[in-house]
Amino acid sequence: MADIAETRGAPRSHSTAWALASLSLAMLVSSLATSIANVALPTLSMAFAASFAAVQWVVLAYLLTITALIVSVGRVGDLVGRRPLLIVGLALFSAASFAAALAPSLAVLIAARAAQGLGAAVMMALTIAFVGETVPKQRTGSAMGLLGTMSAIGTALGPSLGGVLIAALGWRSIFLVNAGLGTVALLAAWRFLPAAMPAGDPARIVRRAATASNRFDTLGTLLLAATLAAYALSMTMGRGHFGGLNVALLGIALVGAGLFVSVEAKVASPLIKPALLRDPVLAPSLAMNALVSTVMMATLVVGPFFLSRALGLGEAATGAVLSIGPVISAFCGVIAGRVVDRFGAAAMVVAGLALMAAGCAALAALPGLFGVAGYVAAIILLTPGYQLFQAANNTAVMADVDQNERGLVSGMLSLSRNLGLVSGTAVMGAVFAFAVGAKDVASAPPGAAAHGAEMTFAIAAGLVAAAIAIALLGNWSARRSA
Repeated sequence: MADIAETRGAPRSHSTAWALASLSLAMLVSSLATSIANVALPTLSMAFAASFAAVQWVVLAYLLTITALIVSVGRVGDLVGRRPLLIVGLALFSAASFAAALAPSLAVLIAARAAQGLGAAVMMALTIAFVGETVPKQRTGSAMGLLGTMSAIGTALGPSLGGVLIAALGWRSIFLVNAGLGTVALLAAWRFLPAAMPAGDPARIVRRAATASNRFDTLGTLLLAATLAAYALSMTMGRGHFGGLNVALLGIALVGAGLFVSVEAKVASPLIKPALLRDPVLAPSLAMNALVSTVMMATLVVGPFFLSRALGLGEAATGAVLSIGPVISAFCGVIAGRVVDRFGAAAMVVAGLALMAAGCAALAALPGLFGVAGYVAAIILLTPGYQLFQAANNTAVMADVDQNERGLVSGMLSLSRNLGLVSGTAVMGAVFAFAVGAKDVASAPPGAAAHGAEMTFAIAAGLVAAAIAIALLGNWSARRSA
């Protein structure tokens, strides 16, 4: 019984450290797989004699699968147990990575990446949910900060590691690395993650497995997956041009969303309880998460064009400047988590957003005055604010979530982030292109590129201001209800 108490209450520091290390590795691997394939697209285009639009599906298949299924797999984890599902997800990710490395055709590679995305969806949804089972409540912020750090390291490491591996060993090596790291993460999870129920209680395990299928909302899952896939496709297809197909897909997404809400209000065990979307903590946090992710995507979409066109940097210098943000994130994540533990999640959500607003305003103003130094100074403001917000927001949401809904809520958090990234790619990219006013952004004159960046980051500051208003309103409502 002592082991059970440690799992549910205050785990021993040694076992907690190893469990958290295994979760961190899972987060690192899934983030690395997101960014490492992008650098291989030109090589894949030549290897398979395929168009750039075709090889883009190597990236899209992975992202779309995660976006469409991340909420559902979180719910499955709540029903059948998070540890066994995370182990299955890691095994699927590793096997799919190996299949991608051996793919004889582009179609097989894309299918393997979709399977890899399903495994990654499990990993992303359940790592955050598992924190409540492995870390004492007073250290939740530090754990969330560590996961944020590992995510930033994986994202930052992907392009550089991928470039080195492709140059030395060919494109298949990037997927072999994913397979190897995924296997290590699988073994670590098998060895160190605590069980969610007493070991040696087979009757309870059988009862849970037998009733899970009856409690799973299949229709809601299919509707949500189709809706999210249609929305993600509407935002990513067309290579920057929002045409008739994008409008049709967006219409399908809207209809699907309406049907999903209608179904969830009627089924006995809904995938997402309507009451969750009215929760005074969760609902604002999801909205803020989506807004913040939209803003952060602007630095990735607009940043390269601004640095190269407006400031005249070469490819190497542009890459070096863009790497500053992820490097800062890697260093700030754990510190941000400790600050959240020290001063409280609600206050640090607002503080993180305030730093982000200042960073966006600085991005709109300082580069025009001080060039690259101004851009770097603005990133130094923006990035720690983002890490502080992420650690605080995740901590606030997961602090009091019911044990049976941790996977679902964690999946919803990850979904709101993904939707912000997908929307930010299309929306902030469109804002930049409109402000530039040139038919081809890549050849826009320096002055036009600078004006486009100023307008884009000014709007980004407005989005962060809206998130601050949501946070303050939520804090006021919480104090009033208390």
